[in-house]
Amino acid sequence: MIKRAAIFDLDGTLLDTLDDLTDSTNYVLDKHGFEKRTKKEIRSFVGNGVPKLIERALPGGLDNPLYDECVSEFKLYYKSHSAIKTAPYPGVTDMLRALRNSGIEVGVVSNKIDNAVKALCETYFGTLIDCAVGDRDGFLKKPAPDSVFEAMRVLGCEKAVYVGDSDVDIKTAKNAGLACISVTWGFCDTDKLRENGAEIYADNTSELLNKIYEVLKYEV
Repeated sequence: MIKRAAIFDLDGTLLDTLDDLTDSTNYVLDKHGFEKRTKKEIRSFVGNGVPKLIERALPGGLDNPLYDECVSEFKLYYKSHSAIKTAPYPGVTDMLRALRNSGIEVGVVSNKIDNAVKALCETYFGTLIDCAVGDRDGFLKKPAPDSVFEAMRVLGCEKAVYVGDSDVDIKTAKNAGLACISVTWGFCDTDKLRENGAEIYADNTSELLNKIYEVLKYEV
């Protein structure tokens, strides 16, 4: 029997983390006397990891002399403030449980810091997640396929589909040679998804579950 897996992005796909990301970013900015960013701005900044988030949020970006310090401060603060306002999107937990009950492995691949990815998956999904891979040494961030390949190795799957909410996820799936299902409830609007080559969409978790089965050619 072919071992199948569904591999998910985390922020904007399984978890609504935007409030905690916004609060953590603004904590760092406010600490150094910089103007705070709106949630709408932070929404447009996320998807490429913490260094890129801080680069986009910080006045002057990489040229700001406090850039490295702000990245470090964000990581430290977010480590203990990543689950204050964060919550799964409606229906996500039931969808993951249905996948597991169907015999499909479940993985998470994110550009978020690795320890935060693992902690959030444990907090909100427990044993429903078989493998969680975040940003860590030795693996290039998405859209490089490194972390996806690592998740597939750990899961031992022969066939997989990647699920995400952004242009980064579409590129990641393409680089990994996987089909991508783009969810429309996350941090990226549908027009941007379409402009970046999205072909399969899901507007809710019931639709997503069926699309995963279809792509993996899995009969319930």
